[in-house]
Amino acid sequence: MSMAAQLVLVASLGLGAGGIGAGQTRPPLVGRWDLTVTEGAETYPSWFEITGGQGRFGGRFQGRGGHASAVTDVQVTGDRFRFVWPNDYDPTQPPTTIEGVVTGPHSLTGTIVDRAAKRTSFRGVRAPTLDRPAPAGWAGPIDLLAGGLGGWRVDPAGEPNGWRMVGDELVNVPPSANLVTRETFQDFQLHVEVNVPAKGNSGIYLRGRHEVQVQDDFGNEPHSRRMGGIYGQVTPTSLPAKPAGEWQAFDITFVGRRVTVVLNGVTIIDDQEIPGITGGALDSDEAAPGPLMLQGDHGGIRYRNITIRPAKR
Repeated sequence: MSMAAQLVLVASLGLGAGGIGAGQTRPPLVGRWDLTVTEGAETYPSWFEITGGQGRFGGRFQGRGGHASAVTDVQVTGDRFRFVWPNDYDPTQPPTTIEGVVTGPHSLTGTIVDRAAKRTSFRGVRAPTLDRPAPAGWAGPIDLLAGGLGGWRVDPAGEPNGWRMVGDELVNVPPSANLVTRETFQDFQLHVEVNVPAKGNSGIYLRGRHEVQVQDDFGNEPHSRRMGGIYGQVTPTSLPAKPAGEWQAFDITFVGRRVTVVLNGVTIIDDQEIPGITGGALDSDEAAPGPLMLQGDHGGIRYRNITIRPAKR
């Protein structure tokens, strides 16, 4: 038996509103799923989507970190399914194989066996659509740095805290954990200014689940894993990044799943849907309000003028 055949992920998936019905050929597996994975005493989020039908399927899987990448060999027999998740960074490594059964309207449970044959359990729900109309307006701006670090916490708790206020700047000196607002938000407009050092790397997590990539990308072509992209999920149309060491400005509007990203005055993502969570998300409860999170575990970074305007409903 091959290594791929030995790596098994057993899941139970629920029939949601997009599930199979009378006269339909699309199985209830098709769609997006938000997962919570349990590993010992710890839990972390994950996500996948399956597309297609009538025996021809595709899809993507989002692990704990990294980016969502393609799955292969999707097999659906009645309520049962199986698919393979190759290692996108090194295809020569053994893949993860996923196998499961549809059992209910909105829930799933299962077991993940990774390429090293380590087993973890998970549960999940069909991802919400989050279709919401444009807000009636926006509340006045909230200065998230007005109280210094008083409105923030580090994550994971107990990890090194390299964040400091230096004048009006939020400065991260490694080693450091991520920084998370204590307040949560649903739909909003966000303004953030960032100064990225040479080869610097950080991220702005919307609701703590969807990372807007921040890194030194002056002169590069746009990519979902480069400056301004929704990491592994949405690719910008252009990349007007400034050279390392210069201040750059983001203006981000986020309503439901739809996001607009303006970088240095240029709209690079215009009202695009974010399919699911990105690697490093705090949780997979996509329907709930969430905090703003700044990634701090990749090196030094500087932020300033972080303001948010919640939607009026």
